[in-house]
Amino acid sequence: MAEQVRAEMVANVLKVLVGAGDQVAAGDAVVILESMKMEIPVLVERPGTVVAIDVQEGDVVQEGDVMVEVGDAGSDG
Repeated sequence: MAEQVRAEMVANVLKVLVGAGDQVAAGDAVVILESMKMEIPVLVERPGTVVAIDVQEGDVVQEGDVMVEVGDAGSDG
């Protein structure tokens, strides 16, 4: 089952650090958010393969919005 990386606050998507198919390790930053002039890295909790990017740089996300989906390592979801 894919891990859905969700926004924890209303923020601007400053930078998307990964692409579909990229391998990530637990604790890797996948998105940088900007809120109140602070940069907030968003981290994955488990290793795997990025299966979907649901935001683009410049988007505004709301609390709970899915930004990135990560499947099991070596799988597509």
